[in-house]
Amino acid sequence: MSAFLHQRPIHNPFTDQDPVSPRSSSNSQRPISIFSPTALLILLSLLVVLGVFLPWAGMPDFIFSSASPSLSKWRHYTLAQAASFVAKNGTVIVCAVSQPYLPFLNNWLISISRQKHQDKVLVIAEDYATLYKVNERWPGHAVLVPPAPDAQTAHKFGSQGFFNFTSRRPRHLLHILELGYNVMYNDVDMVWLADPFPYLQGNHDVYFTDDMTAVKPLKHSNALPPPGKKGRTYICSCMIFLRPTTGAKLVMKKWIEELQVQPWSKAKKSNDQPAFNWALNKTAGGVDLYLLPQAAFPTGGLYFKNLTWVQETKGMHVIIHNNYITGFEKKIKRFRDFGLWLVDDHALESPLGRL
Repeated sequence: MSAFLHQRPIHNPFTDQDPVSPRSSSNSQRPISIFSPTALLILLSLLVVLGVFLPWAGMPDFIFSSASPSLSKWRHYTLAQAASFVAKNGTVIVCAVSQPYLPFLNNWLISISRQKHQDKVLVIAEDYATLYKVNERWPGHAVLVPPAPDAQTAHKFGSQGFFNFTSRRPRHLLHILELGYNVMYNDVDMVWLADPFPYLQGNHDVYFTDDMTAVKPLKHSNALPPPGKKGRTYICSCMIFLRPTTGAKLVMKKWIEELQVQPWSKAKKSNDQPAFNWALNKTAGGVDLYLLPQAAFPTGGLYFKNLTWVQETKGMHVIIHNNYITGFEKKIKRFRDFGLWLVDDHALESPLGRL
């Protein structure tokens, strides 16, 4: 007779009786089956309660920790930790993204990967869906700085939600500067055609691009342009490079101050860019500012609309910005028309893969 047959019956923690004993089949002691009507009713009630209260609770940690412990930790991942993880040669490349922009993030990342700078990228997620999606695919490269803006309104250009979303930007950049890093900021409706870092020469405090469509001479001045009709310059806040200097920090602090002085209103549906220009104009005397070459960093109003200029400057383009147009579908169509929508055929070149 085998040893198996001489083993004692397995102890049942629910009954303190042998599982083969007839007494254990008593209705008064039998555990409720998960398929019984009572159990199903309890389960349905629990789902209703969770469906009502979880949206108001902001998806608490235990939901993620029980489902996927690898995701829950990112909720408490700090900007300082994230910057330390991604920084290479003292530099961090930053973007700010909400969930609707994930396809643009992937497109931008493909172009950066082709220039071998993707490891420096830090995605500042503006909602938890983006935070978890990026860190699930690319651990450590996304961080959320609480509180998260309203994800439903943060992506519509000209809205108060969009203003609230973009007005967080200088605080993020200032924090990274105070940690001692160089920081490059990009909007994700951009594509890199070449490596921009050779153009960031010298030890200037702030590097930026012109948002005007008027063609400049190839060897134009790198000084801050003169103010326009509104009394300020028209510099783009979409592509900025900052060194951790007193001057760069002063510009960020002034930018934050200008956003507070000129908040969004229904009559004046502003974004963060006018405040950035006022900050540059008001600090120009004490800060070393540097305008990047137009041929390398053209605005979308020039690159996508002046085909003659594009041919004349062929081979000089570094970062293309898909601005001067609004709407996701319109931006994607324009990128496709110019062969710059890379996610269709090259998604696997992105650290995130195919989303």
